[in-house]
Amino acid sequence: MKPFYTILIMCTAHIFSMAGFATYPALLPSLIPIWQLTNTQAGWISGIFFAGYVASVPVLVTLTDRFDSRLIYISGLVISTIGLLGFGFFANDFWSAMVWQAIQGAGIGGTYMTGLRVMTDREVGSTPSRAIAFYTAAFSAGTAFSFVVSGNIGLLWGWQTAFSLAAIGPIISIVIVLFLLSNQTPNKVYRHNTNLLDFRPVFSNREALSYTLGYIGHSWELFALRGWIVTFLVFAGAQQGGAGILSAVLIAGIANIIGGPVSIVGNELAERFGRKKIISIIMIISVFVALATGISASFSLYITAILVVIYSGFIMGDSSSLTAGAANAADPSYRGATLAVHSVLGFSGALLGPLAVGLVLDISGGRSSGLAWILAFLTIGFGSLGGAALIWLTKLKKVNVN
Repeated sequence: MKPFYTILIMCTAHIFSMAGFATYPALLPSLIPIWQLTNTQAGWISGIFFAGYVASVPVLVTLTDRFDSRLIYISGLVISTIGLLGFGFFANDFWSAMVWQAIQGAGIGGTYMTGLRVMTDREVGSTPSRAIAFYTAAFSAGTAFSFVVSGNIGLLWGWQTAFSLAAIGPIISIVIVLFLLSNQTPNKVYRHNTNLLDFRPVFSNREALSYTLGYIGHSWELFALRGWIVTFLVFAGAQQGGAGILSAVLIAGIANIIGGPVSIVGNELAERFGRKKIISIIMIISVFVALATGISASFSLYITAILVVIYSGFIMGDSSSLTAGAANAADPSYRGATLAVHSVLGFSGALLGPLAVGLVLDISGGRSSGLAWILAFLTIGFGSLGGAALIWLTKLKKVNVN
């Protein structure tokens, strides 16, 4: 089967699987007063999603070294569906929201990197890093889709309906993968004779590990922004007499959809001029754009919206390059384990980033303070600075795993 067909199928399935990914941040400005959440609690609900992700990845993604990754992918979609329906029907306060968000995160843990493995295990042509770039771009498209659709459904019919209807997305993905990939055979040899959770060969691969460490900072920054972007835009709109939640989710959707093609371009630049060089340049510039975005809330809403889109683009500029770098540097027989470590460590940053922003907002004046938002965006931008430092630290110091 042609490589383009495989990539198209998996990117389409990936977009639908993300239907509920941004439902919580899209509706956060409404949920905070309903449940009387502090900013730190709001950050915890966002972060616990990634705790569920991190908990499921070591097993689910590593299992793709032993079994057909399509089966693991479908299992993740089922878990996502349960989490979304549970949130829509049963979440009614901080603690119940935490439970169902964690289950959703566990489901995404069984779909994101396993979906990448489904694609790369099959014929994707002579340039797998480009296939990975398109798949990562689909992540941005799915996030944008989730922001816009969930935000609008929530405003029209309530947040419970938004979460419940988002469960349709993973179900569509199951149908796509079951019926459109049914005749494709993975091009791989399964690894059965080693300990499933023995990650020592992964940690001894310094080249792959360097991209994984950079991914920690990238994920901190990316998901801290995605977790708080709508709430920040609502604040900026109130300051300037402009955007409400509806306009905020539309801007957030545009910011995320732009990230897809930028991610592909970033990977092409990395292929041509050097992967680590391009990643580091993007990350350093991103810190300054973060600061400018935080300051912009006191100016024109148009300036704020433009800077949010630009900042999202810079964050996504290194996304494909980091994941493609780790996947390409991996031992083929440990590619599933490598992607598992890549996800666990990277999304640990995703867990901490939104929580850190909520904490900074609480201790520096709250969501109605311009200074608090400037400090919050410096906290978000810290991810890029840390990511660049970790990439180059790996080149200077050998990581020993005994």
